[in-house]
Amino acid sequence: MKRVFLILAALALSASKLAADNNKPAKPNIVLILADDLGWSDVGCYGGEIPTPHIDALAKGGLRFTQFYNNAVCGPSRASLLTGLYAQRIGHTGAHWNQPTDFKRSMTLGEALQRAGYHTMMVGKWQDPDLPTKRGFHRFFGPMCAGKISYFNEVQHNPFYLDMHRVRLPNDFYLTDALTDHALKFLDDRAAKPVTNKKPFFFYVAHIAPHWPLHAREADIAPHRARYRERGWDEWRAERLRFQRANGLVPAAWTPAPRPTTVHAWAEDQFKDWQAERMAVYAAQVASIDRSTGRILDALRERGELENTLVLFMSDNGAAPDGGVKPSTGGFGFNAKMLPSRWRLDGKGIRVGSGPDLLPGPADTFAAYGLAWATVSNTPFRNTKLTGYEGGIRTPLIAHWPAGIAARGRIVNDAGHFIDLMPTFLELAGSKYPTVFNGRKPLPLDGHSLAPVFRGEPLGLRDFLAWRVPQHRVFRAGDWKIISKNENSPWELYDLARDGAETTNLAAQHPDIVKDLTAKWQAWADGCGAKRR
Repeated sequence: MKRVFLILAALALSASKLAADNNKPAKPNIVLILADDLGWSDVGCYGGEIPTPHIDALAKGGLRFTQFYNNAVCGPSRASLLTGLYAQRIGHTGAHWNQPTDFKRSMTLGEALQRAGYHTMMVGKWQDPDLPTKRGFHRFFGPMCAGKISYFNEVQHNPFYLDMHRVRLPNDFYLTDALTDHALKFLDDRAAKPVTNKKPFFFYVAHIAPHWPLHAREADIAPHRARYRERGWDEWRAERLRFQRANGLVPAAWTPAPRPTTVHAWAEDQFKDWQAERMAVYAAQVASIDRSTGRILDALRERGELENTLVLFMSDNGAAPDGGVKPSTGGFGFNAKMLPSRWRLDGKGIRVGSGPDLLPGPADTFAAYGLAWATVSNTPFRNTKLTGYEGGIRTPLIAHWPAGIAARGRIVNDAGHFIDLMPTFLELAGSKYPTVFNGRKPLPLDGHSLAPVFRGEPLGLRDFLAWRVPQHRVFRAGDWKIISKNENSPWELYDLARDGAETTNLAAQHPDIVKDLTAKWQAWADGCGAKRR
C-alpha cells in the first residue's frame, strides 16, 4: 500500500510539474518599429502637435524612455540595432557611415531570433548588398535603399524586392502604406501555416518616413496645413517644451537649446505659406507612420496576440536639417547637386528644391523641411542629425507589452542605446548569444539587456557610452558628457542631469574630468577602430 501511495504521489508531482511548465509565459512576439529621421519630440506623447494616437496609446499602456541613444545617422544606427555592437567594430569607420556592416564579426537580430525558434519578418529600409533573406529574415519587402528616394515611384539604383525577387511597383504606390500592406500580408501568411503559426515571431518594421523628400498625398497633407499657417516654429517649439515639462519628460530647470543663429524668428519670415507647407507635408509623413502602427496593432489585437507582443517604437537619429530656410538655398542644400533632373524609372523629371513657387509634396518634387523645423522636431535639444549633441543622438523609445510590462504610462530615465536591443531580445527569448555561428565568431556584445526595466527594476549605471559620428567624437559616463569636432578641436563638457540641452560648457571648470573621459574615449576608439581613416 505504501508503495502504491508513493507511485501515485510521484505521478501527481509529475503532473503538477508538467502543468506548471505549460503555464510558463510563452516567448513574446517582438515588433520593432523604426522611424527614419524622426525628431525626439515629434510624436504626441513626447510633446508633438502632430496627431499620433496609436503611438501615444503604446506609451499610455507602457514605457517612455527619455535617455535612449542612437548613432546620429542611419547606417551605423541600424548596424548597432541589428547586431548589439558599436558600429565601428563591424565595419563603419565614422567617415563612410553608410558602408555595409562586416557580418564576419557579427550576427543580426534575425539570425539570433531564428536560432531561438522565431519566425522572422522585415519590411522597409535595408542598406547591405545582401538581401535580408540572407541575413536571418524569412520574409522581406522593401528597397535596397540608396540616396535617391521617392515615396511614389521606383527610382534608379533603388530597386524593391519581395523576399528574393525584384518587383515593380503599382501605379497607386505610396511607400509607407505599401510597407504596411506587406507587413499585414506577412502576418496573414504566418497565421495560415501551422508550422509558422506555432512559433513566436520577430517583425522589424523599418520605415523610411519621415526622411526627405517631402512626399505625401494631398488628402494627408490637408489636415495639417492650417496648424502651421496659424502658428510657426517659435510657438510650436515653446508649446512642445511646455508639454515636456508638465509631463515629466524634461526637468523644469533645464534651459532649452537656443534657436540656431542661422534661423530667424517666425515673425520675420517672408514666405510663411511655403514654410508652413513644408512642415505640413512632414507632419503627413509622421502621421502615416502612426496610421501604419495602428493597422499593425489592430491585426495583432484581432488575432489575440497583442497581449504577449513586445512593441518597440524609436527613431534611427535626430531630425535632419537639410533644406535651408530661404528659397535661395534651393530648398534642400548640398543634396540638390546629387540629383539629376531625371532619375525615376518612368523617365519623368524631378523639380529639385522648393520655394514659394514650388511647394513640396507631389511625386515630381524633391525637398526637405529645413533647419528651423528640424529644431522644433528635436525640442528641447541642441543640434540635429549627423552631430553628437543630444539632438543628433537621443531617440524616443516606447515599449509596450501588456503581458510583460506591468507599468502603464511610466517614464524611464535610465540610459540605453541601440546596442541594448540584441541582449534584451535574447533574454526574452530564453536564448544565449553564441560564440560560434555558421562558421563565424561574433564579437562579444557591447549592449546590456533592458529586461530589468520591463520588470520595474532599475537598469543601473553602465560604465560608459561612446560615439564616433560624422561630425563629432562623444563619450558619456554617468551624467558627464564630453564632445569635440575632431582630434584638433577642444573637448566640451556637459552635465546632462542639470543641462540636458547642453547650453553651458563646463570644460574650464573641470579639466580633471575632461582629461579622464578623454583618455577613456581614446581607449574605446583604439579598441574598436573609431579613429578617422
